[in-house]
Amino acid sequence: LHKKWLNDEDGGKCANLSGVDLSDVDLSGAILVGTKLSDANLLCAKLRGADLSGAILVGTKLRGADLNGADLTYANLRYADLTHANLRYADLKTADL
Repeated sequence: LHKKWLNDEDGGKCANLSGVDLSDVDLSGAILVGTKLSDANLLCAKLRGADLSGAILVGTKLRGADLNGADLTYANLRYADLTHANLRYADLKTADL
């Protein structure tokens, strides 16, 4: 449904993973554009090269997450815990920190 939403197709719906426990999950290379992830648990998650542009990550736990090369442009990261997160080569231009 999220892919349909991204392509502006009928029946599409923006993914809402707010509050979901995704700790240690491997989402490397995932297309999560605009996804709602507020207050989600992404502790030690693998998000290498993921496209999180425009994602809502308010209060999200990203402690120890691997965001190497992730696209976080226009992402809302207010109150997110980025302690020990790997942000090497991550694109944070225009991100709301």
